[in-house]
Amino acid sequence: MLRQILVSLSVGAGLLWSAAATAGEAGKVVFVTGQVQLAKKAAVLDAAVQEGDEVATGADGYVYIKTVDAGFLILRPNSKARIAAYQVDQQHPGNTHVKLELLGGVARSISGTAVKKARQNFRFNTPVAAIGVRGTDFIVYTDQETSRVVVVSGGVVVSGFSGGCGPEGSGPCEGNTSRELFAGQSGLLLQVQRGQNIPQLLHNPSLAPDQSVPPRGDEPVGKVTPASSLPVAVQDVNLDAQKGAGLLNAGKSASGNNTAQTGTDSGTKVPPAEIVVDPGKPVVPPAPPSPPEILWGRWQAVADIPQDTAVLAKLRDGTFENTYTAGGAYVIARLKNSQLVMPKEGSASFVLTGSAATLQLAGQDPVAAAIKDAHLDVNFSGRSFSTGLTVYTPDTSMAVAGQGSITSQGGLVSDLGSNMTIRGYLGGSQAEQAGYVFKTINNPKLTAEGATSWKH
Repeated sequence: MLRQILVSLSVGAGLLWSAAATAGEAGKVVFVTGQVQLAKKAAVLDAAVQEGDEVATGADGYVYIKTVDAGFLILRPNSKARIAAYQVDQQHPGNTHVKLELLGGVARSISGTAVKKARQNFRFNTPVAAIGVRGTDFIVYTDQETSRVVVVSGGVVVSGFSGGCGPEGSGPCEGNTSRELFAGQSGLLLQVQRGQNIPQLLHNPSLAPDQSVPPRGDEPVGKVTPASSLPVAVQDVNLDAQKGAGLLNAGKSASGNNTAQTGTDSGTKVPPAEIVVDPGKPVVPPAPPSPPEILWGRWQAVADIPQDTAVLAKLRDGTFENTYTAGGAYVIARLKNSQLVMPKEGSASFVLTGSAATLQLAGQDPVAAAIKDAHLDVNFSGRSFSTGLTVYTPDTSMAVAGQGSITSQGGLVSDLGSNMTIRGYLGGSQAEQAGYVFKTINNPKLTAEGATSWKH
C-alpha cells in the first residue's frame, strides 16, 4: 500500500527549525519502536537529536530521525550511530557541514535539502570507510572489519581509509582509490574491508544490508521533493511500504502497545493538522532501462572464428552510426538515434557485461582468450575515462591499461599514454551503457585485441 504523507511546515515552524539548527540540533525522532537509546536515555517520539549524540538500537529497535533539512537517518536493530556534526546554513551552503558515523549495524541515510546543496561538505563514516554523496538515499551495513553500501537513489563515492582519506576528514574522499555506485545497478554493492584501499564492486545481492537486517514495511523510500519545486514550507516525503501491505505491521514490539507517547506500533508521528494522507494514489513503476544501443562484433575472421555476419548485417542496415575499429578484427557502433544524455558532472564506475578477445604471440597465430579484472571509470566533469583489464588464456596473460577523452557525442578515444588503442561509445539515456574495442601497441612479443560491453 502506498502512503504518501505531505508535511507542511508553517513559516514560523521553519524559523524554529533554523534556530534549532544553529543551536546544534540535528533533527527529531519521528518514529521509534523497541529498545532504542538516544544519548544514553530511552528514545521517545519528538525527542531532539543534538550534534554529538549517539543513537543505539537493541535487537527489536528501529528509529527514524528526521533531520532539520528534511532528510532522514534510520537505524535498524542492533545498530549504533553518532551525529558527529549537523550544521546547516540554507542561505550560505558552503557553511553547511554534516558528518554521520555508523559504528556498527545497518543504517539508511536520505539526504536532506541542505546536504544536496553542500555535498562537498557531507561525510558518512564507518569504522573502515568514508562515504560521500551525489544527492542520495543509501543503505550501509558495517562491523569493525567490513562495510557494504547499496544505493536506493542518486549515487555515492566510497573510499577505504588510507593516505589522505582518514576518519577525521570531512567531505567525500575522491581520487584513484575511490569508487562510485549509482542507483539502478541492480544487485551491485560496494564493499570495503579493513586495510583495503580500493572498494570492491560486487554483484552479490545476498550481501546487501537488507539481507542482514530487513527494513520495516513502513520505512521511508526517501523521495524528498526538491526545494525548487515546492514552497520552502512544504516537503513531500513518500512513506511507501515497499514490501506490500502484508508487511506494514512487521517489526512491531512484542508488547503490542499503541501509544502516541512512545511511538511503539504507531508509525511516523506528525501533528495531525500537518498530515495529508493519500492512500489511493497509484504506485508509479520505475522507468524501464534504456534498450541496448552499442553493438560490436568481428568484421574479419580471427583465431579460427569466422566473421560475425549477423552483427555485420546490423551494422550495414543504416540504423547505426559510423563504425569504429581499433586496428584489429573487431568493430563497434552505436545506434544513430541514441538516447544519450551525458551528465555534466560526477563520475561513474562501470561493470563488464560482455567481452571477446584474442592473444597473439609473435610469429604465431592468434588464439581465443578471455577477459578478467576489468574496470572502466568515467569522469563526466573532465570528459575523460580510464580502463584496464587482463586478457588471458590457460598459457598466457597480458594486463593492459588505457585512458583517453570523451567526445562531445559520447565517443571514447584513447590518448598517447595508453598501451592500447581504444575506440568506443557511451550510450543510454543516462550514459549507463558503454562499449569499446581495443588492440595493444608497443609490445612486439605479444598482442591482445578484443571488444567489451559495460554498464553502471
